[in-house]
Amino acid sequence: MMSSLFRRDFIQSSAAWLALQWHCTTVAAEPIDDPTVGREIVFEDLFETLDWSVWHAGPKATTDGTGFYGRSAFATKYGEEGFNPYTIVADEAAENGTALQISAKYIGRPMNVRKYYGNTLPEFQWISGNLQTARNDGTILKGWRKGYFEARMLFPRHPITWPAFWMLNGRCILEPKTSIELDIVEHKGWEPTVYGTYLHEWGGADQNSRSTGVETPVDMTAAYCRYGMLVDDKRCIPFFNRKPVIDRRTGKPANWPITRSRRLDEESDVFWPLLTLALRTDVPFPQPLKEDDMLAHMRVDYFRVYE
Repeated sequence: MMSSLFRRDFIQSSAAWLALQWHCTTVAAEPIDDPTVGREIVFEDLFETLDWSVWHAGPKATTDGTGFYGRSAFATKYGEEGFNPYTIVADEAAENGTALQISAKYIGRPMNVRKYYGNTLPEFQWISGNLQTARNDGTILKGWRKGYFEARMLFPRHPITWPAFWMLNGRCILEPKTSIELDIVEHKGWEPTVYGTYLHEWGGADQNSRSTGVETPVDMTAAYCRYGMLVDDKRCIPFFNRKPVIDRRTGKPANWPITRSRRLDEESDVFWPLLTLALRTDVPFPQPLKEDDMLAHMRVDYFRVYE
């Protein structure tokens, strides 16, 4: 016969397991304050042009590996293999009439991208883009310790695309074990109404992770949406269309502690943003790859920081 103590532990463990299976969350239905109210814009890029004094293109800024991940090679600002994934396009749906377009193109032949592991692998012979405000030598072109960070974005519908708007702390470039990763939005191109948002503090005894999925009432591949995160002295709160998302594990608005906040302040560290169109490796490669899927586009209307 099961003891009361064992039965209690079993019930608690079962409840925890079931909670993990509910990986998606819904957007808060009740009216809440706009996270921009009472704050001022301290930086914005409306993407009328690409300002290379602000943005750096190519693999993720890191000294831990090459900075490539997924099934595509991230191009420099000059492009790779005759293809440049970074353009400014006219867009009537953008607030200012222009948008940044980051593309992914299937090259489908052996490539010669420096330090890229996928040059000779047919499924990995893609060129795509990653823009960031940091460089491999630890230079931070633009960074902020606190604020409300927001991008208005339109994602592609595609069998393997993996667009993201995320942030890293400056110190982690040269000291990867200090990494604090704030994934404001990670999207899978085949899930038009679901995305994920995450906090990861990598490496060390104080490693910490929080996450939740978000079900959206609109198709993110058909319309622009606002993806944001509020970062204050000790925590971060993710937002969708300026409403906080609900953490499925708690049933309350996500409110995640950043356990390394004190270290951020002591070292005058800051967060810097990345706008990325990657391709996933954890799903089968399309067989066959349709011609329409050999080119995909992500658009960014603007990036803003409010304090």
